[in-house]
Amino acid sequence: MMNNTEMTKLYDTLLCIPGMNENIKFNLQVNRKLVLLLSQIIEAGIAVQKEQGSVLSFFPDDAGQELKELIADMLEKAGLNSLHEKLKGFNGR
Repeated sequence: MMNNTEMTKLYDTLLCIPGMNENIKFNLQVNRKLVLLLSQIIEAGIAVQKEQGSVLSFFPDDAGQELKELIADMLEKAGLNSLHEKLKGFNGR
């Protein structure tokens, strides 16, 4: 198993591959259940991003913010903003 220094070097290398900063367009259709689940999973990952060994800990700090913006966009398009906010109240977040 790789240690954190090795993992950091690996992700730094992967992120330097030409084209990694280019925007891509997704044309996919998912149900609202999946949007809600995906938003919860991403938020949980962001919450632990600085823990040693978490995947986000190897990415630049702005990656978490970009993921938050992606979540907001997905929830907006799915019409789930209100429900998502109410669910946060149950989780104490």
